[in-house]
Amino acid sequence: MSDFPRISAKERAILDVLIAHGELYGLQIVRAADGIKRGSVYVMLMRLEEKGLVSSRIPAENSVSGKPRPRYRVTGVGQRAMNALELWSSQNVGSDQVAWSR
Repeated sequence: MSDFPRISAKERAILDVLIAHGELYGLQIVRAADGIKRGSVYVMLMRLEEKGLVSSRIPAENSVSGKPRPRYRVTGVGQRAMNALELWSSQNVGSDQVAWSR
């Protein structure tokens, strides 16, 4: 059986923001999500990307000097995981975390 990544409450908040707003920069996520701090958003985004729930890309029109800034979006797997979480929550599963399989 494959491993079952979990979605924490803060990771869920990031996914909710990305689902609601589409593709965003990390700082835009911080501004839109309650309880997500600037210092931890990129760690959580990296973790979500490793789980296959979020993907990132560096836009071609990235005109900011310095290090290119990636934009993040929810993947199909991430959307399905959030749909499953909503379904389970509506059935009073009562779990803050959800396990899923690819």
